[in-house]
Amino acid sequence: MLSSAQAPRLVRSPGLRLRPIKCLHTAQSSPLATTTTTAPSSQILTIRKSLLTQQTTAVDLAKSFLDRLRRTEPQLNSFLYVSPDDAVLKQAEELDNKIKNNEKLGPLAGVLVGIKDNICTSDMPSTAGSRILENYRPPFDATAVRKLKESGAIVVGKTNLDEFGMGSTTEGSAYQVTANPWDLSRVPGGSSGGSAAAVSARQCVVSLGSDTGGSVRQPAAFCGVVGLKPTYGRVSRYGLVAYASSLDVIGCFGSSVADAGILLHTISGYDKFDSTSSKREVPDFTSQFVGKDYLESKPLKGLRVGVIRETFGDGVDPEVISSVRGAVTHLEELGCFVTEVSLPSFSLGLPAYYVLASSESSSNLSRYDGIRYGNQVLGDELNSLYGYSRAQGFGSEVKMRILMGTYALSAGYYDAYYKRAQQVRTIIRDSFKSALEKNDILISPASPSVAYKIGEKKDDPLAMYAGDKMTVNVNLAGLPALVLPCGFVEGGSAGLPVGFQMIGAAFDEEKLLKVGHIFEQTLQVSSAVPPLIAGELTC
Repeated sequence: MLSSAQAPRLVRSPGLRLRPIKCLHTAQSSPLATTTTTAPSSQILTIRKSLLTQQTTAVDLAKSFLDRLRRTEPQLNSFLYVSPDDAVLKQAEELDNKIKNNEKLGPLAGVLVGIKDNICTSDMPSTAGSRILENYRPPFDATAVRKLKESGAIVVGKTNLDEFGMGSTTEGSAYQVTANPWDLSRVPGGSSGGSAAAVSARQCVVSLGSDTGGSVRQPAAFCGVVGLKPTYGRVSRYGLVAYASSLDVIGCFGSSVADAGILLHTISGYDKFDSTSSKREVPDFTSQFVGKDYLESKPLKGLRVGVIRETFGDGVDPEVISSVRGAVTHLEELGCFVTEVSLPSFSLGLPAYYVLASSESSSNLSRYDGIRYGNQVLGDELNSLYGYSRAQGFGSEVKMRILMGTYALSAGYYDAYYKRAQQVRTIIRDSFKSALEKNDILISPASPSVAYKIGEKKDDPLAMYAGDKMTVNVNLAGLPALVLPCGFVEGGSAGLPVGFQMIGAAFDEEKLLKVGHIFEQTLQVSSAVPPLIAGELTC
């Protein structure tokens, strides 16, 4: 059962520097102008209730989001493509007619969704952030997109990303640089930075991203929203432009755990078009979202939580450590039994990931040659056509990773790099399995730092790669993980969000969502609204 949350407590731990709680409600100009508490509530459920009770119309709702998107987009650059207003409003009008005729509504009726631009959409460009796919329009929808449309969702546009998902800042897009809604001088994370920024700035209700080594979870932490990476195989990859096929998953962004869970439930399930998708039954994730009024005094009593020791060492900002430990303290107060867990192989994940991901990308991106796929640049003969098309179509980061992967797969170095990385992957998977046999969930920071300045690490790829060390191991092990805000530190005009990561056993998203929902409903450190749109909200 879901219900609106009550005013939460603010828990502080020693050294935790948090912004004060702010009273807020939605702007009076919004068709959903109702007073809310500081704890996140489900926008999806609020929209559905407002439509069914005819407090608002789908057209008015769509107009409010489109107005905010058009106003904020010049500053953010979250989207590479935005649907024409008349196309969005036509879908909204059709939905209003269904309501008038008492027709059945899908679970996401009237919900505006942003789609990362490496996920195929039949009626919109799908460029993967690369010039080589500029103006490409697929003849089909990705399975996840098809399921969203069947559930009544309205796709509002395609969001910006690092080219082919290769990056951690969204500066690697061939088209534009996306800004962080909390501080326009900082990155939103990557590669799904456009999807995270769009949800953070309320340009759409929820969004889809992809996660190969943390590309949903790290931008979620940087932008102060919820990011959910499902178990490998839970969601079909059909229609997702491949980067590293054994690591790629489609993930979810929302402003609350409930929204991320509802979105995941909609897109999950077996797909005959994807041989790696699981035939496991999809549980009702929404059953875990119990309202605070129905919680016991110790709602997580007996839950075993393991804090990964190796994620709190050198290279992690003290303020991030302090905020995450504050979150752990709150989990203890909710009844969790917390212990420290050591994963000695954790530090091996980063080099193993970059060998494997680069190797797979070298293979996957070979199809973009100007003949089979990709825009063609003419040459005097076939080899020069290939060379010109790829040289002008790919950006520098993509070229570097292709070269790294080709080198690792070459005859003289295969055993030394690729084979060894696969062996390390097995060790990492086994270490997580062992830790999760003794613990229900594992905890770590989502990123070693908060969002950094645009351009700060662009010329230092090793420093940028190191920012993924908290997340890549989860992809190597194929496990689900949930990131949600746990505090703010100094920076910008309103502070910068800190996120923490909860890791669960394979196909145990249900438990992660339950714990995450209870956490956010009982602890809220600040208003979840970035300064970019704070002028629309008053006490």
